[in-house]
Amino acid sequence: MRRQNRILHQCQCPHCLQQEDHPDRELHREFNLLLSHLNEQHRRWVAAFESRRIGWGGMRLVSRITGFSSRTIERGRKELDGQLQSSLPDRPRNPGGGRHRKLTTGQLKRLEYLLSQGATAHGWVNNLWTAKRVAEIIRKHFGVDLCVHTVRKVLKEQLGWSLQKPRLQLRERDDAEIARWKAEEFPRIAAQTHDRHAHLTFIDESGFMLAPTPRRTYAPRGRAPVDKVTDPHARISVIGAITLSPEHKRVRLTFQLLPDNANFHGESVAAFLWILSERVKGPNTIIWDSVRIHLAEPVQGYLFAKDGIVTETFPPHAPDLNPVDGVWSYIKYARLPNYTPFDLSDLRKTLTAELKRLQGQPHLLLSFIRRTGLGLQGVGSDPATRSSADSLDEVGWAARLHRPPKQLQQSASAQPHGST
Repeated sequence: MRRQNRILHQCQCPHCLQQEDHPDRELHREFNLLLSHLNEQHRRWVAAFESRRIGWGGMRLVSRITGFSSRTIERGRKELDGQLQSSLPDRPRNPGGGRHRKLTTGQLKRLEYLLSQGATAHGWVNNLWTAKRVAEIIRKHFGVDLCVHTVRKVLKEQLGWSLQKPRLQLRERDDAEIARWKAEEFPRIAAQTHDRHAHLTFIDESGFMLAPTPRRTYAPRGRAPVDKVTDPHARISVIGAITLSPEHKRVRLTFQLLPDNANFHGESVAAFLWILSERVKGPNTIIWDSVRIHLAEPVQGYLFAKDGIVTETFPPHAPDLNPVDGVWSYIKYARLPNYTPFDLSDLRKTLTAELKRLQGQPHLLLSFIRRTGLGLQGVGSDPATRSSADSLDEVGWAARLHRPPKQLQQSASAQPHGST
């Protein structure tokens, strides 16, 4: 009998759910592909064997990879312990046996298309998909009544969907221009940088508030946790640069924190460029946003006086193309969500520690670059790729460098906090 086609389960482990590529993603896909060609008993045994091979936490991981329940994997373990004596290898459940799914394969594909249109396309005022709304779509288009619990299982196990926090984008964003920039402009920039045997540097600014970046956390039902904030508007402005060496053998993170509640302006950006040039010797190509502070007179004056620096700009409203934006997102959402320091002094110490920690993790810096999809060849493929960063004390860093131009020296001396 010809085996029926099965829907390949989408792995729900943390590595496969993240946006950037991970070596486990293809391995888990192949594992699910193998299971899809086995009968019910064999799938159970293979999953049980793999969970034991992994060791501690193996049952939970295999459950996320395959979609099998822990009860099914535990049953397979018991059958393996009994040398498969209690099993009936000659009478596995026939393909198509058991309770049939309420939605066919064609209906699932149609459902995914309908949901991809967004909730507003189906009459709701906001783009929010809930299990109750999805159940209404299924009832309206397929005439099938599913409970909320079953709808969640369909979304998670059959469509591979999960709860996601939307990313905000400006309506002025031009996706066609961004695609053209990636396909035409960036290859030109990379080629010219290679011909000059220059470093490639990405620069971006951000701000960190005393108010925390909220993220869902477990708590007793009906008792939402409360984070107390000293001053929700207090902030620290940070500028960062990720630099690739000419042959992409070394990646460097350079950063600087401004004084409390200070904003970046032309002189402070020019001072950071001087700090960057002291650490990154030789020609350099800088890519950053075309914002006003990057075009200010002190910045342009420094670039005119400094040989070997070429500047390029990202297309408007495209922060996802800048790998430094990945640094800010990683710290805010992965390292410090729900973090409520008592004051800016505590926040400064924590930010400095987190940024210095990133300086010693070149694989993370390279992942931020790969995540942009800019197609830099060879980035991160060489095991010898490593980070290089000089650490300076918070006070007295200017005295340990060559004397900068007078106007930059005055600007830099006013911000001796966390330069690295």
